[in-house]
Amino acid sequence: MKQTFSEKILSRKAGRSVRAGEVITASPDFYLSHDNSSAIIGEFKKLGLAKVKAPGKIVIILDHIVPASEEKYAQNHKTIREFVRAQGLPHFFDIQHGVCHQVLSESGFALPGRLIMGSDSHTTTYGAYGAFAAGIGRTEMASIWATDEIWLRVPETLRIEFRGAFPRGVFAKDAILKVIGDNGADRANYEAVEFAGPASSSFSLASRMVLANMAAEMGAKNGYFAPDDLTLDWARAHGRGGFEPVSSDPGAAYEAVLDCDLSVLEPQIACPHTVDNVKPVREVEGKPFHQALLGTCTNGRFEDLEVAARILTGRTVHPGIRLLVLPASRAVYLEAMKAGLLEILSEAGGVILNPGCGPCLGAHEGLLAPGEVVVGTSNRNFKGRMGGRDSEIYLASPATVAASALEGKIADPRKYL
Repeated sequence: MKQTFSEKILSRKAGRSVRAGEVITASPDFYLSHDNSSAIIGEFKKLGLAKVKAPGKIVIILDHIVPASEEKYAQNHKTIREFVRAQGLPHFFDIQHGVCHQVLSESGFALPGRLIMGSDSHTTTYGAYGAFAAGIGRTEMASIWATDEIWLRVPETLRIEFRGAFPRGVFAKDAILKVIGDNGADRANYEAVEFAGPASSSFSLASRMVLANMAAEMGAKNGYFAPDDLTLDWARAHGRGGFEPVSSDPGAAYEAVLDCDLSVLEPQIACPHTVDNVKPVREVEGKPFHQALLGTCTNGRFEDLEVAARILTGRTVHPGIRLLVLPASRAVYLEAMKAGLLEILSEAGGVILNPGCGPCLGAHEGLLAPGEVVVGTSNRNFKGRMGGRDSEIYLASPATVAASALEGKIADPRKYL
């Protein structure tokens, strides 16, 4: 029987051969939570259990509001730390580490063939490493803590085939925005999105994380790249424990196959207030704004900071713009610092924030006032997402954000590269 990537992994977990549409019970390899662990702890305590079932599978990473900005967040963090100690949880990452999706990946938990659940919608990010990774709710996570099991419906698969090569000034963020804009934010509802085709192997691991991360913005249950030599070399060098790569069988059944020619792409931007309201940058060029955000779990890695630094070297951000720089993790921060990127970005006028989620979710560090506009590299632009409900969020690549920050208005980055 020809099977897709998702059918194969979930067959292994179910102990039998399964097809899309079937419901299985599975034991994940790891399960992630972040600041919302405090709420999950509350749900877990309602079950009346003294101990979690599999403490070695729980990964908790504080990232959303770090350091705590208010007493209630400080109390949440305290509750989590006390629970971690009481339960003897070995995989706890306190406020200094960074965004959960980056930290879990670079710490070697996300590996080919693994099943990872996370109480965050962008858990799909780990598909960049060939894992089946999906977001779930807090009550579901509390149940997994209690039972080490979850039921899952095996998803159908939407295959996206990339061909060609990126033109100058076009990046992975432009590719995924184009796909979402052309097909809609609900195109892959409860489906697996398989990023494939002859050009898929040309994506760096960091760029694969961009696409897998934003599969969630298509409604996907999970998104992934089949593991190749790049993935396997990384996994052998950095992985925690063994792994078994999984790829779709030739001839496996897909719900649909979409084509994306990278060679004809130009810089893209998602306009307020939906991620699929995507236009070429040239159509909104000249739009003034107030704040630029470079970073987050979508585009806060070294290659993202590097391209922004290339554009900003020797230049100064427009005086009307606040540029926030948000490295995805402490490891990225240190690498960028040693390479001089943070110095370049700071000298250009950027404000370097500690690694974390910060302003992305509208709870900490750099919220928008009513009527303000931000151009950022994050993954969502819903109304009120980053502060005032009358603010506006535009989503773009790090290159477009950097070029726009220079000019004080939305700008095409190709003139600077």
